Amino acid sequence: MRVAIVEDDIDQAKLLELWLNDAGYECYLFGSGLDAIRGLQKETYDLVLLDWLLPDLNGDKVLAWIRDHLDWHIPIIFITRRDSEEDIAFALENGSDDYIVKPIKPLELKARITALTRRVSGGEREKQVLEFGVYRFDVDHLQAYVEDVAVSLTQKEFELAVFFFRNAGRLLSRSHLLESVWGPSSIELNTRTLDTHVSRLRKKLRVGDDTGYQLRSIYHHGYRLESTIDSK
Repeated sequence: MRVAIVEDDIDQAKLLELWLNDAGYECYLFGSGLDAIRGLQKETYDLVLLDWLLPDLNGDKVLAWIRDHLDWHIPIIFITRRDSEEDIAFALENGSDDYIVKPIKPLELKARITALTRRVSGGEREKQVLEFGVYRFDVDHLQAYVEDVAVSLTQKEFELAVFFFRNAGRLLSRSHLLESVWGPSSIELNTRTLDTHVSRLRKKLRVGDDTGYQLRSIYHHGYRLESTIDSK
């Protein structure tokens, strides 16, 4: 999971990064609201940890920008010293998914992230067989089916396909896809590796061939798997 930490206190940001790295998360630090917005325009993340008081653009303004401009509901947790009932209610009513008052406790933070991730995914990640229209993915046996016909995929092709379908409708940057499927060391891989795998998936899964989904390349950004059912 890629976590964007928006926090101007560098010691606090590094502490959050340490805790979450130990839990297996990849963290990206932003020291101001405008830096965070610029980062979110270039890259994609699975979660935002957002401070309220920032040096240029406060967290409530960053929250509003995210909800107005991103094409999917990225989970956001406010982490701030502001503890009034009014502030908490404002944040939750305007798009924040959770609210933690500083000082932060590491176990509570990890537990809240886990609970939020489970809530957002609807428990889907615990299923061993995933179904999306004519597609079925048997996670235990790394077997994909299209209209009940088995399709032969390599392990990476299977993992990439499942990641796309679990995030259908969401724009995913190339680096996000590489990191999520090939791991943190994927920074050394050429993005051509990803493009080749996407091309193979389109053919093997017949994506775009009247199956209800299309896999679009978004110039300078990455890929998005889109449902075509509603557009017909």
